[in-house]
Amino acid sequence: MFFVDTLEFEGLGNRSYLTGGTHAAVVVDPPRDIDQVIAAAARRGVRIAFVAETHVHNDYVTGGLELARVTGAQYLVPAGAPVSFTRTPVADGDTVTVDEGLVLRAIATPGHTPHHISYALTEDGRGVAAFTGGSLLIGTVGRPDLVEPRLTEQLARAQHASAHRLAGELDDEVPVLPTHGFGSFCSTSQAEGDATTIGKERETNDALTSDVDTFVTQILAGLDDVPAYYAHMGPANAAGPAPVDLTPPRHADAEEIASRLAAGEWVVDLRSRTAFAEGHVAGSYNFEGEGKLATYLAWLIPWGKPVTLLAETPERISAAQRELVRVGIDRPAAAATGDPAAWARGSEQLASFPRARFADLADVRERGDVVVLDVRRDSERAGGYLDGSVHIPIHELQSRIGEVPDGEVWVHCAGGMRAAIAASLLDAAGRAVVAVDDGFDAAIDAGLALTRPDGTD
Repeated sequence: MFFVDTLEFEGLGNRSYLTGGTHAAVVVDPPRDIDQVIAAAARRGVRIAFVAETHVHNDYVTGGLELARVTGAQYLVPAGAPVSFTRTPVADGDTVTVDEGLVLRAIATPGHTPHHISYALTEDGRGVAAFTGGSLLIGTVGRPDLVEPRLTEQLARAQHASAHRLAGELDDEVPVLPTHGFGSFCSTSQAEGDATTIGKERETNDALTSDVDTFVTQILAGLDDVPAYYAHMGPANAAGPAPVDLTPPRHADAEEIASRLAAGEWVVDLRSRTAFAEGHVAGSYNFEGEGKLATYLAWLIPWGKPVTLLAETPERISAAQRELVRVGIDRPAAAATGDPAAWARGSEQLASFPRARFADLADVRERGDVVVLDVRRDSERAGGYLDGSVHIPIHELQSRIGEVPDGEVWVHCAGGMRAAIAASLLDAAGRAVVAVDDGFDAAIDAGLALTRPDGTD
């Protein structure tokens, strides 16, 4: 009897899988922090016999090499992947026996990357699961533009062919188990639901319902911004990532925090955006520990810049460390926990800024002396925006703060999290700021004038 355990990483929008039988298992696309994978195998009472990568990942640092070293498992990596370490190269049609009656078969599915491999798991010759990595996702496919711009159209066409190959070789009832698509920017769009099968995808996925030219045109037109840190993930994975160190960082007192800020380092407050707005160390930035911390901190921070973490509890620091190592931010320079007044040498040293709703913005816009800053992505703004608003996507704001017009800045996104990050950047730069903590649909309810994509109000 086989099993499949899903390890979900909401911060990155990815999944890894542990699958096997009574005695042995294979791990597909493992995370950098391998201790949880080993614990999952221990709970099942199985030996990790194989570690399988579907591709060289562009959005996170893999734990595959270290997991294979620690467990003695064979490390299966697509044969075409340009890696610098010893592994078991896997080509189209190769098979390994995971446990009695359980066989893993490699299926070449280029598109997300040129070397991409999906894996079909069979039990006694019957297909029972398809681990599709960044190929066939839930209602979509992995984006084809992360390797080399000149290959994008070619890889988009390959994605179409790969989806058709999977649909042609696997039965309708076979579950499709992708790595990406649950919030990851590696996906061309986000998953429509939590689970799917080959049969469902055959009916609903554009890669399987559209001709190749239509599909490619749609894919290329819909490609969105690529997080800046992706440029560092592929090379790190190809070189072979080092083991992680999740021991607590050194403690920073108020004097050290001030010193690090003065040196131009990043001090990141992990508390909720509500708590941060009420009082924070002047010059610190707010990336909520409960939000998409790894994605947005890694995207915005200058790569290699030392970062000091602030949080209410040691557990929150530990959780943040775990998320950050997954994107190559291996060790915080320091950390502090407890009360923000202690981080700033007294409550009188704390900075703050107001939060508001779109209804409040509607009231103040009548004055005409406020700046409305939209920090959503280009693709979001294309669906409609507030008349007269300034647009600087969140990932560009740090380098473009000088472009924000003078005046009190009311900053918004689609829901509040990115607006809070942006407000903290503006506040640290000395701007008067109000964070709009509201869903964008509320702007319509508040009577704010919108410009639509077709030019209508």
